[in-house]
Amino acid sequence: MERSFKMKNNNTNSTRSNLMKDNELFHVIHKVPCGDTPYVKAKHAQLLEKNPEMAIVWFWKAINTGDRVDSALKDMAVVMKQLDRSEEAIEAIKSFRPRCSKNSQDSLDNVLIDLYKKCGRMEEQVELLKRKLRQIYQGETFNGKPTKTARSHGKKFQVTVQQEIARLLGNLGWAYMQQAKYLSAEAVYRKAQMVEPDANKSCNLAMCLIKQGRFEEGRSVLDDVLESRVLGADDRKTRQRADELLGELEVSLPLRRDAEMEDVLENILDDDFVLGLEQITTSSFRSKRLPIFEQISSFRSSFRNQLVC
Repeated sequence: MERSFKMKNNNTNSTRSNLMKDNELFHVIHKVPCGDTPYVKAKHAQLLEKNPEMAIVWFWKAINTGDRVDSALKDMAVVMKQLDRSEEAIEAIKSFRPRCSKNSQDSLDNVLIDLYKKCGRMEEQVELLKRKLRQIYQGETFNGKPTKTARSHGKKFQVTVQQEIARLLGNLGWAYMQQAKYLSAEAVYRKAQMVEPDANKSCNLAMCLIKQGRFEEGRSVLDDVLESRVLGADDRKTRQRADELLGELEVSLPLRRDAEMEDVLENILDDDFVLGLEQITTSSFRSKRLPIFEQISSFRSSFRNQLVC
């Protein structure tokens, strides 16, 4: 009798253990957290039920009840972007990010950058990118370390200082291009290529040069891509884009590069290109230019001299 009871009890424990393992495996496979909180219900609605509207309802409840606010706010903004509610997502982040931890602010900034881009709010995107570059220079982002931990699609990975600077510069260059500030975009992309060159940024640099009528320089940059002299040049889509830009270059007529361009230079060059250093009053920082922009003054003078010639 006692032996039978023990066997039954062992079987019950074994069944319970197997159920717990199956439950854990289910959550790992579907990348949803365990529990019955508003945030968990939001993730279930988002990932399992494929009901983004209901997910947003639960994300709001999670934020308002203090349930994993960092993750809830960021995930809700991503879902809103997918539903073309990016403006609403921007306002949500701005309103509720004070409730989030200091460690989550960087990832919220990255979401905001994408949202600004989606909404065409280029001025705000540019200012945020400049601020993030300044934070790297001041040691606030990496805390003096060569790498930091980032997360994407639920996976953690290491990002180096060079990779982060190149990523931010790439976004900044693209934002300048949307504002038709091609000279500023060119300078940014050249700096990005010095930090971590790749074929996609080479194509963007070539586009900046073509827009300025500097066709031979643009051709030289595209040749580097098409002849696989740049990292990532083997990517099919990148090579296709380089071919398209080369075709655009071939059919373009040379633009006038005389004194008339001097009159419009201020419209295509960002006068605050050194990240608003004139607004910083601390003498210890005023004397320092960001290394990634240290050549902008000579770059601008050189361009003006070209116009006169």
